[in-house]
Amino acid sequence: MVESIVHYFETIPSLHRALILAGGISFFWIIEGAVPLFKFQYNKWRHGALNIFFTLTTIVINFAFALVLVKASDWVVGKRYGLMQLMEMPLWLFMILGLLLMDLIGAYLIHFIEHKVKWMWKFHMVHHADTHVDTTTANRHHPGESVFRAVFAVLATIVCGAPMWLVMLYQSMSAVLSQFNHANIRLPQWLDDAVSWVIISPNMHKVHHHFERPQTDSNYGNIFSIWDRLFQTYDHTPIDQVKYGLDVLDNSKDENLGIQLKIPFDGKLKTDY
Repeated sequence: MVESIVHYFETIPSLHRALILAGGISFFWIIEGAVPLFKFQYNKWRHGALNIFFTLTTIVINFAFALVLVKASDWVVGKRYGLMQLMEMPLWLFMILGLLLMDLIGAYLIHFIEHKVKWMWKFHMVHHADTHVDTTTANRHHPGESVFRAVFAVLATIVCGAPMWLVMLYQSMSAVLSQFNHANIRLPQWLDDAVSWVIISPNMHKVHHHFERPQTDSNYGNIFSIWDRLFQTYDHTPIDQVKYGLDVLDNSKDENLGIQLKIPFDGKLKTDY
């Protein structure tokens, strides 16, 4: 089983990666219509179009970094460099530990930093500006933030000593599970709570999209919830108390592309730092 996963992601075609991304958005888009968490009064297609634009810019930037990522992975494997290369272990354990470490560095750490460094936070504000969080919000990242995340993906690969199959597996899981935890879906509370002990559940991540602190500065995880619990950044605010947007932005402009692109460069914008 594990060997089959490794073999598939060693040679995964670009078409399959695109289908994973598009398939995830399509699947959760349909589920949102059946069991919505919040009954938004909005134009779902117009809202989705803006977020798909940011998805496309993220794809372009990731493509630009693809060669660097491949070279980094080949180098660490060839030199047996990185934490995962320090000792021999069963393939299943290598996969689990590798995914955990990739998630820590490539998602949790950069996300935490973006909330603490003022100029980086201004790029990340575009993601938090969405007042109708749904599955398309998962890839709503300003191009500048996409660069930050691509750099940390390379850093995670080097620190972990990750072979390319592990990088591809992590990125595929990251895309789908981010679409899942952003999706405007209502799970039974007991199920959401149970899921949140292992991976980031929809309700757990929605707290992160609350419009003000301290909730905004919590629940940074992308795939695994262990990091928020371990580093005490977990918040369990009831979902019916969550309000989307940001208290320092004009939330009525969250679907204005021009304004969203200019947010990081607005010197008058208050960041509360």
